Amino acid sequence: MLGGVLSVILALFMSLFIFRMRGVYFGIGTWIFAETLLLWFSNWKYVKYGVGLFIRPPTPPSMNEIYYASVIVGVGSVALVYGILRSRLGLALMAMRDDDEVSETMGVEVFRSKLYCFLIAAFVTGVAAGVIYIFQVFIQPYKAFAIDWTVKLVFIVIIGGIGTIEGPILGAFIYVLLSQSLAEYFQVSMLILGVVAIVVILAAPKGIMGSLQEWLGFEILSPRRK
Repeated sequence: MLGGVLSVILALFMSLFIFRMRGVYFGIGTWIFAETLLLWFSNWKYVKYGVGLFIRPPTPPSMNEIYYASVIVGVGSVALVYGILRSRLGLALMAMRDDDEVSETMGVEVFRSKLYCFLIAAFVTGVAAGVIYIFQVFIQPYKAFAIDWTVKLVFIVIIGGIGTIEGPILGAFIYVLLSQSLAEYFQVSMLILGVVAIVVILAAPKGIMGSLQEWLGFEILSPRRK
């Protein structure tokens, strides 16, 4: 929970700068922040510079506790996204996704909506990271701020289906299964994942769940309000 709170504080500071950017520049701005934090932690003696450090909780959680914490974070995240998309904030976000300038003229508070979304995402990410690193025990700056986190998330969303709630869930299952299966072939694993992503993009441009919803006209977790 402390990781989530600190992530919100960091996101609030970042928003003062990166929300002045749009499109690809927004992505570049967040990447620059990650690289800056990587350099900062790599030169901080308290965290053993770039070598990293071991996390030793006073009362180490059991595997069962870590498992149930992961389940709570996962299910809670999906429920939170579902609730947000069916709220006034969700309507504002979907309007901004289509055209933020037009939505602003229609009364949508673009900056505030982006800020709320950014802070909520930061909190959930911070909580999830806490669970991950308590499980892994060891944390290293070059791993924590590595670009492969972005690659993983983009892969999960693209093959699952952008703009759907079910898509990233399915994409996460597929990614974990492929990663475990390709663990012995680390040198070519990223290449294989890239080929899978390209095939899915060509065969189903909206992702697996997005294409199924388009073909069948059915949504399990629909963000639309009647």
